[in-house]
Amino acid sequence: MAGTWAVVRPERESVAADLETLDEAAWHVPSLCPGWTVRDVVAHITALARMTPARFVPKLVASGFKPSLIQSRDMATERGSSAEDTLARFRGVTSRRNGLPGQAKTLLGETLVHAEDIRRPLGIVHRYPLSALVTVADHYKGSNLVAGTRRRIDGLSLEATDVDWRTGSGPLVSGPMLSVLMAMAGRLAALADLEGDGVPTLRARL
Repeated sequence: MAGTWAVVRPERESVAADLETLDEAAWHVPSLCPGWTVRDVVAHITALARMTPARFVPKLVASGFKPSLIQSRDMATERGSSAEDTLARFRGVTSRRNGLPGQAKTLLGETLVHAEDIRRPLGIVHRYPLSALVTVADHYKGSNLVAGTRRRIDGLSLEATDVDWRTGSGPLVSGPMLSVLMAMAGRLAALADLEGDGVPTLRARL
């Protein structure tokens, strides 16, 4: 996972730096994750950074084998008592190298996608490493486990306009790699940056 950590840590630190500029109201802005505010997403990625195999198994048992319950409980904990507390908790995990075995690319995806879930509604523009975005897109395209991507893009041709990347066959969806990835992950807002005959089909699946 060495290559993953070389991207994850600076990307986390960059998010933390952006969060330091927010006023109280900004923490309550709806993120790109339906039903979650910016503060909720920060709490979620903090919880992901703390997760280890040793912690996950007892949590899974205690939740009645319901990962969604683990997620909601951990998010409530990591929100803390205030936005300042939420940020402090997140800053405390930016360098942590935790992760479930075999999930390096999933962790990278969570880091990049959730960072954009926070930034885009706040109007914060960030230049993500294109190679990392491609790695995550290649990871997502063949699976429904993480974000339901394979089902979402079935029968479509996706193509990035700022890096040499394409996948699938069928009606075209094209645009910047970041926006293609965010649409693959189910983020409706990303469609504003995309074009092609396949966009209406993709929109109907989000």
